[in-house]
Amino acid sequence: MPATDKTVELPPVPVRPSAPGPSAAPGPSAVPGSSAPGAHPATLDAREVSAWFGDHKVLDRVSLTMPARHVTALIGPSGCGKSTFLRILNRMHELVGSASLAGQVLLDGEDIYDRGRRITHARREIGMVFQKPNPFPAMSIYDNVLAGLKMNGVKATRDERDGLVEECLSKAGLWREVADRLRQPGGALSGGQQQRLCIARSLAVRPRVLLMDEPCSALDPTSTRRIEQTIGELSAEVTIVIVTHNMQQAARVSDQCAFFLAEQGTPGVIVEHGSTEAMFDHPQDPRTTDYVQGRFG
Repeated sequence: MPATDKTVELPPVPVRPSAPGPSAAPGPSAVPGSSAPGAHPATLDAREVSAWFGDHKVLDRVSLTMPARHVTALIGPSGCGKSTFLRILNRMHELVGSASLAGQVLLDGEDIYDRGRRITHARREIGMVFQKPNPFPAMSIYDNVLAGLKMNGVKATRDERDGLVEECLSKAGLWREVADRLRQPGGALSGGQQQRLCIARSLAVRPRVLLMDEPCSALDPTSTRRIEQTIGELSAEVTIVIVTHNMQQAARVSDQCAFFLAEQGTPGVIVEHGSTEAMFDHPQDPRTTDYVQGRFG
């Protein structure tokens, strides 16, 4: 739907600091087992989200529901706030000293920015895969997968660790390629393999949502196709939100799209969102038509 004009402006407020509270992360023994709390996909709901870097407003009252077990693609030209919005969804926006925001981000109805929720809990439930693969280069493939568990203080037996490594590498479509060299450095893998290793690492902490910021932009077509296959296979188990500039990719992998746009120095807004089929075949806004057909951007 086209963005709705509002009469009330949300003022910039500092990003709220995290603090311990009753919604602290589940206990250390929870993650390796299949019955881990929070292991099921969640609906992510952004409500009236505005964002600033210092006095510069980059997003204006963005609202978007990202349903569980769906792939949502964020599309739009560079500089319209897609990646900022993605980072807001798992509290990475606040890592920038000048950053501030207004609005809510709800994970199955609970605000991830609530003062009673730990930032580590939010990032454990909402994982992130970045544009450039970032495995720990000197760490083995095996240890890369388990890195998130160590960072979260999760305890697991050797059998649990072995099973988790195989499970996550299999889900990321990498197990058959690396099963006989798990103790080799993750940095020795190809670019596409490194990206799938990062996906496996994210999956190891049982996220409910997985955010992907242009995960294929630096990859060759063969690696891109494998990552897209992985996204399709994972969508039944984890809610996925992906930023992409590749319209063909958005059409291939997503269930719904949101078109972001920032015009003439104004903050980014969602011009239109809906099912991927409708967005590409019957867009309601002429700007959406122009963008998905490659007339600008």
